[in-house]
Amino acid sequence: MKNTKEYLIPFIGLKLGKHNFEYQIDNKFFEIFDYNEYQDSNIKVNVVLDKKSTFLELSFKHKGYVNVPCDLTSEDFNLTVKGKMKLIVRFGEEFNNDNEELLILPHGEFEIDIAQYIYEMIVLSVPLRRVHPGVKDGTLQTEALQKLSELAVSEEKEEIKEEENIDPRWDKLKQLLTDK
Repeated sequence: MKNTKEYLIPFIGLKLGKHNFEYQIDNKFFEIFDYNEYQDSNIKVNVVLDKKSTFLELSFKHKGYVNVPCDLTSEDFNLTVKGKMKLIVRFGEEFNNDNEELLILPHGEFEIDIAQYIYEMIVLSVPLRRVHPGVKDGTLQTEALQKLSELAVSEEKEEIKEEENIDPRWDKLKQLLTDK
């Protein structure tokens, strides 16, 4: 993982109360984590740090888009992503990030690196199945969709042919089931 200096929040000099931080995320951010799943991305992340006397409360919100290929047609499209996450930062003897909603920092720490939390929040907000909106509403016309529709029509024809070739003896057995 490369340098994430711009995502460090030095909380030691902040007053008690809420503090806002804003980040603009693009593909350069994902290169830090060697993650190249997106062709393009533009995401705005708002972080509200609420400093209390004994702990910190971080609220993350993000909204934007990532450009990904459609799983059905392989056409690239901008997928809208949004989400939110909360993180509580407490202080203890040693560093511990086992819990996804609680981070324990050693007592001498003076800053927190939020890059990993932003990365996870965005990546987890992208659905596993990515379908182009044009596929859902029928406005997208591609060779892949045309081929899929041709295959779908031929399957229906095969089902009709199978129903026509039913042995008449089965009809008598079906009547026994419905005569109860």
